[in-house]
Amino acid sequence: MRLFRRCTRISILALLAISVFTPVFLLSFRLKNLNSDASRDFVEDLSILKHRIDVQANSAIQQEEVEALKGPHLIVYRDGDHSSSVSSDENDKLDKAENVILLQNNGTAYGEDGKIQQNLSEQKLSSYREKEKSRSKGVQHSRSIQSHPQRPLDEKVKEMKDKVIRAKAYLSFAPPGSNSHFVKEIKLRIKELERAMGDVTKDSGLSRRAIQKMKAMDGTLLKASRIYPDCSAMVNTLRAMTHNAEEQLRSQRDQTSFLVQLAARTTSKGLHCLSMRLTTEYFALQPEERKLPNQHKLKDPDLYHFAVFSDNVLACSVVVNSTVSTAKDPEKIVFHIVTDSLNLPAMSMWFLMNPPGKATVQIQSIDSFEWFSTKYNEDLQKQKGLDPRYTSALNHLRFYLPDIFPCVNKIVFLDHDVVVKKDITRLWQINIKGKVNGAVETCVEGEPSFRRMNMFINFTDPSVATRFNANTCTWAFGMNVFDLQEWRKRNLTMLYHKYLDQGSKRPLLKAGSLPIGWMTFYKHTHALDKTWHLLGLGYDSGVTRAEIKQASVIHYDGVMKPWLDIGIQKYKPYWNKHVSYEHPYLQQCNLHE
Repeated sequence: MRLFRRCTRISILALLAISVFTPVFLLSFRLKNLNSDASRDFVEDLSILKHRIDVQANSAIQQEEVEALKGPHLIVYRDGDHSSSVSSDENDKLDKAENVILLQNNGTAYGEDGKIQQNLSEQKLSSYREKEKSRSKGVQHSRSIQSHPQRPLDEKVKEMKDKVIRAKAYLSFAPPGSNSHFVKEIKLRIKELERAMGDVTKDSGLSRRAIQKMKAMDGTLLKASRIYPDCSAMVNTLRAMTHNAEEQLRSQRDQTSFLVQLAARTTSKGLHCLSMRLTTEYFALQPEERKLPNQHKLKDPDLYHFAVFSDNVLACSVVVNSTVSTAKDPEKIVFHIVTDSLNLPAMSMWFLMNPPGKATVQIQSIDSFEWFSTKYNEDLQKQKGLDPRYTSALNHLRFYLPDIFPCVNKIVFLDHDVVVKKDITRLWQINIKGKVNGAVETCVEGEPSFRRMNMFINFTDPSVATRFNANTCTWAFGMNVFDLQEWRKRNLTMLYHKYLDQGSKRPLLKAGSLPIGWMTFYKHTHALDKTWHLLGLGYDSGVTRAEIKQASVIHYDGVMKPWLDIGIQKYKPYWNKHVSYEHPYLQQCNLHE
């Protein structure tokens, strides 16, 4: 009986031991196989947690700084310049790849599998960067070829400027008032690199010191990329900075445009001073002393008659002097200058004091034409426009040339902003084939002087669309030869008056004499060779010396007149050549080259 109980007890204990130790043994074997993977996953979980905490802290810091910057609305690059930056998807891919490498370099991956993963990531990142580098180089190369075919790229200067911008962006991540070692270092690098660059715009002007400072900046930017690994924050900051810079640039452009237009519409202090001094001297003369010489030639149809309508004394003197100095027979030249009553004394006094050699000059006032003031002045007042250059009666007086000069058969009209470089009396030898107007055409697309009729004339109006062809070649005012006999036969002045009256009743054309001139002389214009008249010196800085050398007349059309400070400097010598700056009145009025 005892033996039976003893055996039973032993068997129960054995079963209990088996039931206890068997699970323990199986679990320990399982854990042994999974030990390496579990430890690696655990470490990776810790590293991810640490990285998320750092990112949240950096995001909080940069959020405080970026709130002061106004970010763009959805579209950052509005002009379609997508090739100048990497897309957002590509940025995200690059950020993720850089974060993987950064985490692995900080010791968050261990073992053989970690090394293999690090090598693969580095290979992917390097290949991606090479592709991006080659793509960006190709884009830059194609854009440079398109805009400047022969202009070398100054890559180092651009790279230095980009590094300064990146450093300032990283600096904005630091808390306000921070004076840490990193903040001091990055401020120092920015200051050093900016001083080393100075005003250099080409790689050839960079010194060794600048290259050394750029290398030092590279080291600081590398530290910054490790301290602030959140690339999305960098992208947002740079976009906000770019947007604010574009807004400031747009504001400055608008202000510059306004000031340029204001300068073009007003009379400068020096010109006003000159006019006042000449007027004073004119009224100090006796009546018999105010007469200009050779007035008996004014009605001779066999002479070369030129017309200039202007209130600018200095500009008229340049037109007259340049024309007379280049003429083969200056004694046959007759200039008819028409101005307003306010500037008539100054204009007369200038040519009394500075006679143009053997040429003849006549000065008239627009107020002396009674037929003009009574018959046509009411319609001129209907012209709407803020620019007095277009609404001025002097600007529209050119359409009444047959009435102003009834004894003249052929006349050359010149704007007061032209300079004559060759003998233009040769125009009288040109056969304009029965047309009224001889002018240089401006209908070649791609040229700065290109104009289309529908740019200034409303072709949605039925009366315009049925009468005119929008594809008709346009031409330029400024140097025109007019056959006044044909003009009188076709009664074009009344046709002009008709279009002027229609334009005052409905939106037919823009203010100015150019579009109404196209309508008046439609199918009555003969095209002259382009070398007779060169346009663009008052707005286009790309006019070449070869073009100027070939031209007979150069025209400073546009707002940048040569007598203004806003004039294009490289074209001013052609105009200054015909101005006597040593004249005492010009010296007293502070008019210099």
